[in-house]
Amino acid sequence: MAEGTLPARLPRISPLTFALLVAAGALLVASLQQVAPSPAQLAQGGPRMAELVGRMLPPNLEGAFLQRVFWRMIETFQIALVGTVLGVAISLPIAWLSSKAISPAGAFRHVFKMLVSLFRTVPDLVWALIFVASVGLGAVAGTMTIMVDTIGFCGRFFAEAMEDADEKPQEALFAIGASRLSVLCGAVLPDAMPSLINTTLFALEKAVRSSVVLGLVGAGGIGQELKVAFDLFQYKNASTIILVIFVIVLVMEFVTDRLRARVQ
Repeated sequence: MAEGTLPARLPRISPLTFALLVAAGALLVASLQQVAPSPAQLAQGGPRMAELVGRMLPPNLEGAFLQRVFWRMIETFQIALVGTVLGVAISLPIAWLSSKAISPAGAFRHVFKMLVSLFRTVPDLVWALIFVASVGLGAVAGTMTIMVDTIGFCGRFFAEAMEDADEKPQEALFAIGASRLSVLCGAVLPDAMPSLINTTLFALEKAVRSSVVLGLVGAGGIGQELKVAFDLFQYKNASTIILVIFVIVLVMEFVTDRLRARVQ
């Protein structure tokens, strides 16, 4: 660099990049005008929100109601736990079949990658509506939704963890004639196990939050009780349920954080 000259503060951009940035900015401005809350709406909504909060306080602490909420929360945790366990169990072989280095499926591994992408792309509530229409209202539909959502979440990250595993032990096993299944069990899984456990814990934490929402469409759990409370304008019941959900999510995050710290 010649003496007395300074480097450019910003890198040069091509005309195409500049045009795309302008288009993105225009889209953002148009979107803000169409869907962002206006000051008038915020001014009108503030008092209404305060009125709603006032109607929700104090929370309903009657013994019979708390007992019903407790069993609904247990059902929610069961949905999350069973759905996660089943989803993780199915995710492992799917991740193996879709991984680039060790998949025994060859070119057909892309089929399994597309399956995982499908499960991950479709929102939870859509899956819940599909399963409610298929098997009826209740916890079974919620469990099946969490299972499919877990496959979409864990299937991708399990495959990436397997692809990132140390290749030297795999090459050594292949050199002595080991099968792909033997390589998976003897080299890939031991090396990728911390990542697999972390992903599983994240999936369980995610499932607890998701299972709360699934009840809003009839897939069982505490969310169903929350929907009934709002439908019947029982706002004190709703505030109790929201507080219980908040505490359960906090406890779940604390437990999973501790478990992840021990694994690492």
